[in-house]
Amino acid sequence: MKRIVLFSFIVLLVLTFVSPVIALEAGTSAAIKISYTQTDQRIIKLQSYLESHNSPLADYAEVFIDTSDKYGLFDCKLVPAITGVESTFGKAIPYNSYNAYGWVNGNYAFESWEESIDIVTKTLKTKYMDRGLDSVDKIAPVYAPPSTTWAGKVKFFMEKIENYLPEHTRELSITL
Repeated sequence: MKRIVLFSFIVLLVLTFVSPVIALEAGTSAAIKISYTQTDQRIIKLQSYLESHNSPLADYAEVFIDTSDKYGLFDCKLVPAITGVESTFGKAIPYNSYNAYGWVNGNYAFESWEESIDIVTKTLKTKYMDRGLDSVDKIAPVYAPPSTTWAGKVKFFMEKIENYLPEHTRELSITL
């Protein structure tokens, strides 16, 4: 009985955290090969966090992470955290502007969420990090002058995202 419960638990974990692809091996009837791809936990965490804030950016968690990796930002949570400070995670923006970043004091309109994420991330890398502004505290005076609280707020949201436990993780409790 314990083996059945343990096997069920393992199957549940695999189905929860991976996308399985199952195929029968040619020439045999009993052999099954399982291959899977694991979803980046940073994406799951960020998407869940943004969903907890009813953010229109929740569906773009993978774009945030991929774009941050593409340009080599020092922290993939930086751009989403900026949206928290500047627009309550994209909920308070000029109509159809996709400007969740306070870009050009909010007077700039992007064509899409994807474009905005790409442009803001690339600019933070090339115009800030590559010029030695490689921390939130160093970026703040250039990105958000004359604010003395912006850096602390961005770091607050970065920490909240980092420590966020998605719902399915919090509720998983199995006794054997």
